[in-house]
Amino acid sequence: MSKYIYQYKQWPNFTWDEKQVGNILGKVRHLQGKIFGQMSNIGFTLKEETYLSTLTLDVLKTSEIEGEILNYEQVRSSIAQKLGIKTSEIVHVGRDVEGVVEMMLDATRNYDKTLTNERLFGWHASLFPTGYSGMHKIEIGCYRKGEMQVVSGPMGKEKVHFQAPHHDKVQKEMNALLDWINNEKEIDLVIKSAIVHFWFIIIHPFDDGNGRIARGLTDLLLAKSEQSSLRFYSLSNQILTEKKTYYSVLQKVQHSSGDITEWVDWFLNCLYRSLQSTETTLKKVFNKSNFWEQHQETELNSRQRKMINKLLEGFEGKLKSSKWAKITKSSTDTALRDIKDLISKGILRQETSGGRSTNYELIKKPGANTVYSK
Repeated sequence: MSKYIYQYKQWPNFTWDEKQVGNILGKVRHLQGKIFGQMSNIGFTLKEETYLSTLTLDVLKTSEIEGEILNYEQVRSSIAQKLGIKTSEIVHVGRDVEGVVEMMLDATRNYDKTLTNERLFGWHASLFPTGYSGMHKIEIGCYRKGEMQVVSGPMGKEKVHFQAPHHDKVQKEMNALLDWINNEKEIDLVIKSAIVHFWFIIIHPFDDGNGRIARGLTDLLLAKSEQSSLRFYSLSNQILTEKKTYYSVLQKVQHSSGDITEWVDWFLNCLYRSLQSTETTLKKVFNKSNFWEQHQETELNSRQRKMINKLLEGFEGKLKSSKWAKITKSSTDTALRDIKDLISKGILRQETSGGRSTNYELIKKPGANTVYSK
């Protein structure tokens, strides 16, 4: 078995090919600026709603990477309450959800605060409020006091993917990492977020929750790179999409003698794809905003508003009067009246594709440049 990166004498003095990663870093920085610029030009309510949706996605996906599925409504409600955003209903939120939300909000809203051992202990304790990870009791709010291996496979036939540094060295390793995070000023903060993510994963300082805390640190440094606590993209969502490659690259580079170019390059490309995906999502957000701006004087009932929003957000399949009735919990006659009313107001039209059943779609208002359909 080849040595781990922390077993080489140059650890933790990482190196990377600046020329190789420079091009993708430029693209990331450009798209970060573009998205932030677009968001700064929209209204407060829409910005708030987008921020809430992004944070909700980030919390859900960072947990899902670890195989933990959280309740969407609980996560959204918890974030909204903590941010003082009014939502239509109050949902009972479990302590496990509250903990992940608290960690994520501390990372993104307090990105300029000094990072300490105690602050990380608080993050860890918030992730495991019962002191258990599943059925297993773990040490919480402190660094691990035992060996740490990442393994897979059935009992007796386990495959060791990674052996973390000895627990006696964890405090010293974490002091070095935190000192570097707080005091290193020369490296671009996006590159720094990639390095910190890798460095923390290699130390694996906690009994459990290392992946989520590593992504929390990444979000903190990305917020710092933009000098803003407002997040409009979710790197965790993209990492989940590319989960297999994420672990594969980490596993490969953990045996490097110090060159982490492959990891930094993959991380930046993953971040770039996350930003690209967000740009597509934001087009829908702006589309929705423009629509309601154009129709602010139009009289519409709650069923019509609900269905129009669904269409603007990307309605799956064809819109028929029967679907309208089912979603709005109304009769087919009521659904048909709602639809005909929207056709008369120039908001809906009958699809021209024909066929046995009648389908409807949103249309653009005369003079507008955007077609409001999926």
